[in-house]
Amino acid sequence: RRGERGDATVETVLAVPVLLLLIMAVIQAGLWFHGAHIVEAAAQEGASAGRVETGSATAAEERARAFVAHLSPSIAATATIHATRTAEVIRVVVDGRVQQLIPGLNLTVHGVAETPTERFRADR
Repeated sequence: RRGERGDATVETVLAVPVLLLLIMAVIQAGLWFHGAHIVEAAAQEGASAGRVETGSATAAEERARAFVAHLSPSIAATATIHATRTAEVIRVVVDGRVQQLIPGLNLTVHGVAETPTERFRADR
């Protein structure tokens, strides 16, 4: 049939960009999911370092920063880490941006960990 000549080429030209965009979206979602787990784990790691009796907020921030840098240098480049410690609790907050695969799509990740601090309590 002469009227249908080249239809497959046109359909392929129209379908391939959509398919590639869907594949990139799935990969970008995977990067975001992985990044979310990394910052959450970094916050927990920092809280573990800061909760010990001799720990500090600075030690917690350093431990969280080292954890992120080891697992994801791309997130570490944009990460902000803040730790606060009182006599009762330590709280570590880690924020960052995941690697951008789709132009114009800036995805951020956020992780928080809060735990009681260890301290000596005399017997009553």
